[in-house]
Amino acid sequence: MSRFYFILWLKWAFGVTLSSVGLAAFVSFLITAIIYINHDMRSLNSEVYEALFSIFKFWFVLSWSVTILFAIFRSLKYVFNSCFGDYKMLLFSCENEQKSELIETIGYGDLVKIWRKWIMLLIWLVGTFMILTTVFFKLFGSFESIFDWFNIYILYAFILMAGYFSFIILSSKCKKIRIKKC
Repeated sequence: MSRFYFILWLKWAFGVTLSSVGLAAFVSFLITAIIYINHDMRSLNSEVYEALFSIFKFWFVLSWSVTILFAIFRSLKYVFNSCFGDYKMLLFSCENEQKSELIETIGYGDLVKIWRKWIMLLIWLVGTFMILTTVFFKLFGSFESIFDWFNIYILYAFILMAGYFSFIILSSKCKKIRIKKC
């Protein structure tokens, strides 16, 4: 069973990373190109490249923080009904406890209630990781401010770690989700 959760998490993490970084890079490139075009398209030299790269980095961090949420919501659809390590996670409709039916073709509308539970679970797990890391760095680190170590990349690592534990917790706590052998 731990193999199932690890493979599930690995594919989820790869998909979320690829789609969120790719979309953030596209948005950042688009904004950088618009800014370059609106400022008379000066001839490209090292100073212009450096300025464009700085603009790209600035917009990448901002757009990545938005595309992570989009990618997390979108990725939940692909977690269900796929075999990972001899098991698969199934989503059931639970309008009535006695008549719970398997949802074979999962749409985004089917995921809204599950996603709300899952995102809150991710938030609590990430918050726990942040508190533990802050305590660790306060005891053993030498930072001037308490959150000098924190940035979007650390937050993303916490989201990925929380994703692994959230699949385990969500599948055991949510009545709509069941794990079956393939």
